[in-house]
Amino acid sequence: MGFHRDRRVKQMQTALRQLLSDFLSAIVFLMVYGLSDDVYLATGAAVGVALVQFASLRLRRKPIDAMQWLALGLVLVLGAATLITHDSRFIMVKPTIVHGAIGVVMLRRGWMIRYLPPIARDNLPESVMVGTGYAWAALMFVLGVLNLIIAIGFSFRAWAWFITFGAVGAKVAAFLIQYAAFRIIIRRRQRSRAALAAARGPGPAWPS
Repeated sequence: MGFHRDRRVKQMQTALRQLLSDFLSAIVFLMVYGLSDDVYLATGAAVGVALVQFASLRLRRKPIDAMQWLALGLVLVLGAATLITHDSRFIMVKPTIVHGAIGVVMLRRGWMIRYLPPIARDNLPESVMVGTGYAWAALMFVLGVLNLIIAIGFSFRAWAWFITFGAVGAKVAAFLIQYAAFRIIIRRRQRSRAALAAARGPGPAWPS
């Protein structure tokens, strides 16, 4: 029991670390900009954080996937646009593009199955795993649209609140809801199988 609990905790910690990594440059940007009101300093800090993240992966020889390349490219391009135009909204729309790209990837049927532990793959109906994957894609698109609306039409303070609490909080809440729902379904499936096996009783004894 302790082993399974430790594994679940590690899975949640990994997911939360990935969320922080994806939004780290945006969070650093809004923190520095909010404290200094200097768009150049904030943009430089965001670009610097993105480059440090990328260099860290290279030094540790970690695989760099397409989304990480995209995130780095967006920070560099939108950061340059922000510095040239002195308009912070260029880099504020970065989460919209990232969310949209992730949402498109998540439209691939059954993408989630390969990331689930064996106990989930063995006990969850395929329709549940596929449907949950599409639900995550929908969440990405909704967050991307909301970020674009807030970045263009609202104040920096509103965008900062959305990125810090809204976008990250929505993902954490979705992950926890998914975890709880999957756990309930798995337990019910396991109990059903155990009850069915008990009802059948032991198999016939072979003559010696």
